[in-house]
Amino acid sequence: MALDEALLTWHSEGLIPPVIRFYSWEPAALSIGYFQKVEKEIDMEAVNRLGLGFVRRPTGGRGVLHEHELTYSIIVSEDYPDMPETVTEAYRVLSEGLLEGFKNLGLDAYFSVPDTDAKRADLKKPKSAVCFDAPSWYEMVVEGKKVAGSAQTRQKGVILQHGAILIDLDAEKLLSVFKFPSEEAKERMRIKIPEKAVSINSIRKEPATVEECIHAFKAGFEQALAIEFEPYTLSEQQFADVKALEEKKYANADWNFRV
Repeated sequence: MALDEALLTWHSEGLIPPVIRFYSWEPAALSIGYFQKVEKEIDMEAVNRLGLGFVRRPTGGRGVLHEHELTYSIIVSEDYPDMPETVTEAYRVLSEGLLEGFKNLGLDAYFSVPDTDAKRADLKKPKSAVCFDAPSWYEMVVEGKKVAGSAQTRQKGVILQHGAILIDLDAEKLLSVFKFPSEEAKERMRIKIPEKAVSINSIRKEPATVEECIHAFKAGFEQALAIEFEPYTLSEQQFADVKALEEKKYANADWNFRV
């Protein structure tokens, strides 16, 4: 999370070009959205018992268990050529790379578009703290189920969009780190998750590796956004700046547990 924020800052200052990066988490971790309330929504005893990392994202959205998945982030100026001004439409444009990536993996993915008053109401007032409970505007859906969850923030004239692409899904572990008002509510969610979320490997004949997914989505973004990737390596000073931001903010309880 510190690196995502640092990349946003450097891009806003004109020090680096737009960036798309892919990463995974070690140890596996729970990330929560900027506005979520830990005490109300997260079972920190379970998080600690399972040996999970824990961090608050700079973006909105709901809780994501980063395990058996691939995370991506996009950092690009709001005034980038042909970038829509509205959040929803910019989200659609940037997510085109995800769409092509899933197709490269042989999956029939498409954008979710909430088409009823009930679905649109769910977006305004989510029923749970779990990200993969339901898809939002233009999120990736395969066989009617959410396969990637994303979130976006805009700061300093720059868009940061990042999200999790499900390669596999451990629904029980996911459920275990969230608080529910009752056992009945938890059981309803246990039934609902398989109906609402799906992983790449649960519908693909041949299991996909992280490396294969990176290749597929890298090509997908190049195809969709008409770009060509160039590798970028942090300097020693940039790496030190990221570590300093991590210690000051993302590894700090004042940030992660703020109310």
